[in-house]
Amino acid sequence: MVKRMTQKLPAMAVAFLLLSSVILYTAQTGNRATPAAQEAVSREKILKFIREKFGVLDSVKLSADAFRASDLPGFYESRVTAEEGKQTHSQEVYVSTDSRYLILGQIFPVGSDPNGEIIRHVREAYKLPITSAVTLGAYRDSSFPNLLEASVSVSDATRKQTQVFYATKDRRFFVLGSVYTVQADLRREFLRLISTKDQPSQGPATAPVTIVEYSDLQCPLCARFHEFLERDVVPKYGSKVKIVFKEFPLVAAHDWTLTAATAAQCVYRINPPAFVPYRSLVFERQNSVNAANARELLLAYGEQVGVDRVALGACIDSKASLPRVEANLREGQTLGITRTPTSFVNGRIVVGMPAPEGFFSVVDEALRAAR
Repeated sequence: MVKRMTQKLPAMAVAFLLLSSVILYTAQTGNRATPAAQEAVSREKILKFIREKFGVLDSVKLSADAFRASDLPGFYESRVTAEEGKQTHSQEVYVSTDSRYLILGQIFPVGSDPNGEIIRHVREAYKLPITSAVTLGAYRDSSFPNLLEASVSVSDATRKQTQVFYATKDRRFFVLGSVYTVQADLRREFLRLISTKDQPSQGPATAPVTIVEYSDLQCPLCARFHEFLERDVVPKYGSKVKIVFKEFPLVAAHDWTLTAATAAQCVYRINPPAFVPYRSLVFERQNSVNAANARELLLAYGEQVGVDRVALGACIDSKASLPRVEANLREGQTLGITRTPTSFVNGRIVVGMPAPEGFFSVVDEALRAAR
């Protein structure tokens, strides 16, 4: 579902609008900005949170309308606009009256058949084929006041995907999007959650800038981003940067990615200096690998970078390094990662692969702050 949504968005806006690209319900135009709403909610605070949470680069201008009363109990509403060059995208946002919670997405009312209406709207929003089955799980308490949560599952003959959505406790309104706790210092929180101990890396431990990269070895964009790091970022910054590599296999979308992630972590266990050359080789030969030949090719790539074939095969088959992969995945999910590549530059999130100048500006900013 997420992949289907993100394909609809301009590249500049996909990061912070990841779960909210389709307008299902537009708030009544009669709602006007109110002094109470403007006093209670700081537009600058919300825009700063959105930029930091979703890796919106400085080249993208963010603005927000004045907050006004909404139909959603306990929330004000506004419209955030992202502009970069000639591209513009606007999105409704909802902020709790105490400024602690942010909804990115759309709110729509439900009537006498809430479950049926929710399923219909999800099906329409994601343009799901008639052959896809959509089911709504039981409502349960969420971690957000006044909101329930429920899992919506979409399945066909080959796969099943599940996503959590929210509804008001009176079940009168449904949230197609995501709810976030607004935090004042996201970078510090990200740095607290990311573990760099005993992780594959390159560059000196004393480097002023640390880039932590979460990638899927079967992801084409990840391959391009890895090449960019190796051919552009490392030569440009040298000993000023350290890169830490994390596995984030998207198993719902890719059929050999988990095997590759396990193999990469096996290489790190067996011969740590071979990890980066191995990772680079897997990305470089990505188009040659499939589910049927993955094990054989991953072993061959290991031999090419000096890893013992027997040891690597035994590690892959026993899944000895799988717990490391699973730990990376859990960490990435805690950080809110939903797509690859996602990287953190001294705690600042960068989603996808921005233009080189955009990424360089993030690194340069981190260098200035580290002085």
